[in-house]
Amino acid sequence: MGLWLTLHLIGVLLMVGNIVTAAFWKIRADRTGNPLIMHDAAKNVMIADYVFTIPGLALIVLSGSMMTGSLGYSLAGLNWLTFSLGLFAVTGLIWLLILIPMQRKMIRLSAEGIKSGTVTAEYHKASRNWAVYGTMATLLPLGILYLMITKGF
Repeated sequence: MGLWLTLHLIGVLLMVGNIVTAAFWKIRADRTGNPLIMHDAAKNVMIADYVFTIPGLALIVLSGSMMTGSLGYSLAGLNWLTFSLGLFAVTGLIWLLILIPMQRKMIRLSAEGIKSGTVTAEYHKASRNWAVYGTMATLLPLGILYLMITKGF
């Protein structure tokens, strides 16, 4: 189990670390008001998702599945594990259905802002929505982390 636990923790660090730091740099870039900096940050958030978040998710799913089976945890009924898996699924849906499309939109809108020299209200609205849904997609994994550490309810 030591290898699987190590891989699981690496996956968690990659995923949670990236979602927290990406938000930090994206918000800082938006505060500059500079379309080029905002565009670069939006693109880099997307790249970081592919480089860190997706491999982190893959490690979490693979190692978590292996540990669940070897430790005999039940996926029947509501317990800390099934609740965590539900939160994990909701996080994934927010990311796939809302955040990724929103990031693509911000990349497109910020590229237009570079050409025009100003970032539109539409970009700022997308960025605010990204921050709201991104906060949800960050808090849910932190809740999962709490449940995993404490083996909650």
